[in-house]
Amino acid sequence: MPSTPNDSPRRELVALAELLGAGSQLLVGQYRVDVATGKWWWSDEVYRIFGREPGTVEPGPEVLRAHLHPDDRDRLSRTASVALGAGRPFSGAHRVVDDHGRTHTVVVTGQARHGADGASSQIVGYVIDASPVVRDVLDREAQRAVSRAFVSAAAGEQAKGAIMAVCGVDESVATEVLSDVGAQVGVSAQSAGEQVMKALARPVGERDAALTAAEVVRAAPPAKDAAERLSQALATVRPVDRPHGHDAQLARRRPRASR
Repeated sequence: MPSTPNDSPRRELVALAELLGAGSQLLVGQYRVDVATGKWWWSDEVYRIFGREPGTVEPGPEVLRAHLHPDDRDRLSRTASVALGAGRPFSGAHRVVDDHGRTHTVVVTGQARHGADGASSQIVGYVIDASPVVRDVLDREAQRAVSRAFVSAAAGEQAKGAIMAVCGVDESVATEVLSDVGAQVGVSAQSAGEQVMKALARPVGERDAALTAAEVVRAAPPAKDAAERLSQALATVRPVDRPHGHDAQLARRRPRASR
C-alpha cells in the first residue's frame, strides 16, 4: 500500500492504541472522504476489520452501512452529522459485523479538513478495532464471577459447619435448616449460608477472618451464647436483588435425617 502524508501521526496512534490496550495488539486503520467528489479511501487495516481483503470492494457509505451493527446505525450517523455540521472533530464507539459474521467493537475518530476558501474539503480519521480489549474485560469479569461463586459456595459450607457444631446435627439437617431459612425469603440455601456467615463474622472483625466456622460462632461475647448468636444470624437472611444463576433456584429439600 502506498504511503500517505498521514503515516507519521498514524504510527503514533497505533503506538498509543497498543499502549492503552495494555499489551493487546489492536488493528488501527485510516479512512479519508473527499467531500467534493464523494470518493472514499480506506487503508488495508479498515478492509481487514470488515473481514475483507484490501481492494476487493470500492469503499463508500453503502459498504460501511452494510457492516454497521443494526442497533448502532442511527446513533453513529447522528453523532458524526452533528459534530461535522458544527465543524468539530468527532469520535465514538460502535459495533460492526464483518463478512464472516463476527462482531467487532470499533472506535472511530474523524475531523473535517478545510480548503483555502474555508469550506470542508476532506473528512479524515481512524478506525480502531477495540475488540481485544473488550474481550479481555469480559474474560476478567467472567473470572471474577467464577471466583465469587467459589467464595459463595465456601461460605455456604462454613454456615453448615457452624450449624452442625452448635446444634450437634449432621450435614443433611444443617443443609435443611439453610434451605428452610432461604425458602422463607426466596433465596437458595447457598445464598442463605453466605448471609449467615457475614452476620456471624461481623462482630469478630477482619483480623479473625481465618477462624473456622465453629470458632466464629463461639467467639461471641460472654452475654450471648453460641446458639443465640447463630439464631440471630439465621434471622438476618434477606431476599437478594440480583440472583446469580443457580442461586436463583431454591435448593431441593432433603429428607430429614434421623437424630
